[in-house]
Amino acid sequence: MFIKEWGKMASVLSINVSEKKGTVKTQVEYGMFKENHGINDDAHSGNWHRQVSLLGVESIEKMQQLGLKEIAYGLFAENITTEGINLYSLPIGTKLNIGEVILEITQIGKECHNGCEIKNIVGHCIMPKEGVFAKVIKGGVIKVGDVINTII
Repeated sequence: MFIKEWGKMASVLSINVSEKKGTVKTQVEYGMFKENHGINDDAHSGNWHRQVSLLGVESIEKMQQLGLKEIAYGLFAENITTEGINLYSLPIGTKLNIGEVILEITQIGKECHNGCEIKNIVGHCIMPKEGVFAKVIKGGVIKVGDVINTII
């Protein structure tokens, strides 16, 4: 099923990785995703339920409206920045087909860690309510521009 919200086809705006946890992620052209592991070259990958994080640009824009001036993909430590899909409204267990990869949503939101720069600037952070976490069911490549589909 193709997802279409806000008049756009759901797609990937950015792929982001970091070598260390707790740091802003850097944009890359594509990500190589490994089954039951996550995205190669990312500190959050491993055999657990939060292998990949996703955040919609619509959520990032909410933070911008609250006064966060410096906005960049990966700022919220998301691996995949999306557009056109309300990720946090999808039920846990939903499978997403993106490029060659199948992800399964395992968690919506997370507890914000102490010292969060975004929370200090704006008063709160969007990841605890609108960030989505997934595990890799089928590995492969995801590129910027890939369409996001749900699997029913």
